[in-house]
Amino acid sequence: MALLLLSGAATAQSLTDPTQPPPESRLLPATAADVAPVATGPQLQSVLIGAHGRQVAVIDGQTIRKGQKFNGAVLVEVRKNQVVLQNGRNRQVLTLFPQEAPKAAH
Repeated sequence: MALLLLSGAATAQSLTDPTQPPPESRLLPATAADVAPVATGPQLQSVLIGAHGRQVAVIDGQTIRKGQKFNGAVLVEVRKNQVVLQNGRNRQVLTLFPQEAPKAAH
């Protein structure tokens, strides 16, 4: 009986924790190519299009309704995945899930 308990304890010690990052990730320091680019400008975080015409966007943590201003620009369009801000003649489209730039081949 004692032999079974000892062999079970030895097996349990050899199991790795599946929630831990792989050992290889601790060996190499992060390079600039591995780090996601930092987005500049306002970030669209959420969009809400209600059944009764309510259109709301959350930009940089601020809730803005269609027609309201954000940093001097008016929220003129609210779509499923993007919004349009207009400041005079300048229009800026903010996308909810901006596509990542392709990585350069080495």
